[in-house]
Amino acid sequence: MPYPSDLKYTKDHEWLRIDGDTAIIGITDYALEQLGDVVHVELPSEGEEFEAGSTFGTIESTKTVSDLYMPATGKISAVNSDIEDQLETLAESPYDKGWLVKISISSLGDDLISAEEYETFISEDE
Repeated sequence: MPYPSDLKYTKDHEWLRIDGDTAIIGITDYALEQLGDVVHVELPSEGEEFEAGSTFGTIESTKTVSDLYMPATGKISAVNSDIEDQLETLAESPYDKGWLVKISISSLGDDLISAEEYETFISEDE
């Protein structure tokens, strides 16, 4: 599956959509495929601040529990609370309705890569 070219990605499988001084953050469909059936997502509260690279939540599947890593420094401005009750949205719409948090960006992380670079990275991982 081609990855949306308007997004930035991390090697930890998060994606970031920049909209002015706000970033929308989620996890890639590749990560979701690797996880299997997601059974729980733990997300931060609005107003919490995070540094790029820090853990901002967890995602639990029938296989494992994985940390979610913040791809930018900033303050949480919105949390997609619908996800916790409708986990299937993550797999059905990972780049639209399946977003996790929105942040007011202070600065971007140093390790963001393009869609093309992300596709190369995961193909080397397979």
